[in-house]
Amino acid sequence: MASLARNRLQKIAQTAGKFHKPKPQLKEAAKKTSWNILRGDKVQVIGNHPEKGKQGVVLKVLRDKDRVIVEGVNMGKRNIKGDKDRGIPGKIIMTERTMHYSNVSLVDPALGVPTRIFKKYLESGEKVRVSKKSNTIIPRPDILEHRRKPVNSIVTDSCTSEDDAWAITYDGYIPLQPN
Repeated sequence: MASLARNRLQKIAQTAGKFHKPKPQLKEAAKKTSWNILRGDKVQVIGNHPEKGKQGVVLKVLRDKDRVIVEGVNMGKRNIKGDKDRGIPGKIIMTERTMHYSNVSLVDPALGVPTRIFKKYLESGEKVRVSKKSNTIIPRPDILEHRRKPVNSIVTDSCTSEDDAWAITYDGYIPLQPN
């Protein structure tokens, strides 16, 4: 009898972490395919948020969670652990916290107020975002032209030289003959 109960408890313990219900906001974020707000855009906090009316630049867009981080908005305390061995004391610093995507709106470049947008194609075939309030084009941020992590361009001894990379090392190519 005790072994049956033990086996049943082991089965429950093994499957305990496998069947968690996904959060509804993560389900909604996964459904989204197009995003109007990009990293580097100027946005304003709207809606029923304590920081309503503040403007800032988007530092990061967390698409899997449907959230954004805006520079200088929604600041919160973060504890940094110290190291007693090295004599480094712990600190409390203020950092930007995430906020839901629906609590921010793009700022119209002509009027400086929050606006909704629509997308259209120019005659050149380029797809652009257009403000609904002033009908002006909202350009893509320049920061998107640069990579967040720069490409390593340091050449070391372990790198293959260009001459060696283009050298023909196998000359036994035999083309297949059709039957």
